Amino acid sequence: MHFQGESWRFLFRVLTYIKPYKELASYTLFAAGSATVLELVPPWLIKRAIDEGVGKKQPQLLLTLVLGMVGIYVGKGVLNMVRIRLNNALEQNVIFDIRNQVFQAVQRLSLSYFDDRSTGEIMSRVNSDVENMERIFIDGMENLLIAGVTLLGVTTMLFVLEWRLALVALVPIPFLIYSAIFFTTHIHPRYKTVRHELAQLNAFLQDRLSGIRETMIFNRQQYEGTRFEERNRAVCEGSLSVARLWSLYSPSMTMLASFGTVAVLGVGSYLAALGSLTVGELVAFLAYAAIFYAPINQIHAINHMLQHALVAAERVFELLDTGPTVLEPKDPVIIPERLTGAIGFHQVSFHYLENQPVLEKLDFNIVPGETVALVGATGSGKSTTISLLMRFYDAKEGMITLDGYDVRKMSIQSLRDQFSLVRQEPFLFNGTVRENIAYGKPHATFAEIEHATQAACANDFIEQLPNRYETHIGERGVKLSIGQKQRVAIARAFLKDPPIIVFDEGTSNIDSETEEGIQEGLQNLFANRTTLIIAHRLSSLRKADRILVIEKGKIVESGKHEMLISKKGVYAKLFEAQMI
Repeated sequence: MHFQGESWRFLFRVLTYIKPYKELASYTLFAAGSATVLELVPPWLIKRAIDEGVGKKQPQLLLTLVLGMVGIYVGKGVLNMVRIRLNNALEQNVIFDIRNQVFQAVQRLSLSYFDDRSTGEIMSRVNSDVENMERIFIDGMENLLIAGVTLLGVTTMLFVLEWRLALVALVPIPFLIYSAIFFTTHIHPRYKTVRHELAQLNAFLQDRLSGIRETMIFNRQQYEGTRFEERNRAVCEGSLSVARLWSLYSPSMTMLASFGTVAVLGVGSYLAALGSLTVGELVAFLAYAAIFYAPINQIHAINHMLQHALVAAERVFELLDTGPTVLEPKDPVIIPERLTGAIGFHQVSFHYLENQPVLEKLDFNIVPGETVALVGATGSGKSTTISLLMRFYDAKEGMITLDGYDVRKMSIQSLRDQFSLVRQEPFLFNGTVRENIAYGKPHATFAEIEHATQAACANDFIEQLPNRYETHIGERGVKLSIGQKQRVAIARAFLKDPPIIVFDEGTSNIDSETEEGIQEGLQNLFANRTTLIIAHRLSSLRKADRILVIEKGKIVESGKHEMLISKKGVYAKLFEAQMI
């Protein structure tokens, strides 16, 4: 078996996950090794049966040898049963740990990581690639041990029986080693291609399933079917490329091993004819030779499997080794559990791409309890301002503060505990109404949840659902209307009860009764809290304490609605355009 330097590193890293279960691993390996040692005994008993039991006419010895073989096969069967159970327990524990670690790593990553990758591609690493790593534990480690013990034991027995025949049996080994090196060198990049194409296929599938309603609305089923077929074909061609190489490699290995068996038979028969070897020794040698080449072929098969598993491991470890771009401070400042909600932007600049600034020297302050709206054309920097405030990204220049604390010196958890984000079309999880509301406070009592829904004006519609709070709402809350989803999100924010609310106001059209219920819930939510509104409908901002108009990453106007209208500046033009 041959591995490149990187492959060895990944293999050793995977095997470190066994450390917490070293006792279980030891029992597994002991059972596997014992079963393998027992497998070496029958050929020796066959030799004695032929040379002594038959040749010297000792029927009593024959009976003893036969019973001995029965006992060996029973013992081997019991050991293999124990080995399988122990190995499965070991493998499932290790994969459980890896999958947990991968998911936790995903949770720690910054938002920029998800900006550059599709959900389906990340899911492929968490699910498919981790599952393929299983092979290292199911077949790799255990079968390599069995093959290694078998080879060592059989080689010893071959030299004990007849050293000249043992040398003949070793003749194919250099060719087998060379072939393994050639195969591994060429199969590894092909498996990388297959894993990449499969990840792309999963990403496409996840995206299209999420947008199935749009596909139906635009009647694009055939179009999407063609696009899926193209990606599916790429996976198919990659897999066939692997299969073609394996179809050359595997039969070649078997053929070389067969040549070794033929050579042993020829030379052994000649030695037996000369009287240098007994018939029993020849039969035993041939039996050992069959056992000798079997683990060699098995190692080649394991090599094939491990290359696939190691490519998957590379992708998993690449994710695990990717650190967040927004880092926790080494010594976070100690802040009160609940801040008052004072916000400060001090000469803040930011860009996603070099030489393409999104915010430039942004400077403003918000006092606790104030309601401030951010207004501007698409791409002006409104959403980026909120993302920097909640440290989804870090400012390139300047400083952002909460109650005077630099947000970069606060722990990320304590910082985000101060916020609730409510969108016009919020994201809801595939679960029950209660579970989605309780996401704001996972250990909340039902009384607390009910109080939050009443404050959000959501209680009436929830009571009319088939199972009230235990009603399943489907993926992304598809079974609820836009207004109902928003009131669930408002209730979720109420339950969290933070000092600062960020409201991303949408432009969706909803009926006046629903609008009235939502506005009442929002007014309850905004009361006595600092509120930032990312505004789209300017007509709804008459009650805002202050409106900040952002243009090309800079604040160009600031004031109340009526004042800004009277100035006939940027805000007035935006408002007039919306009214038209």
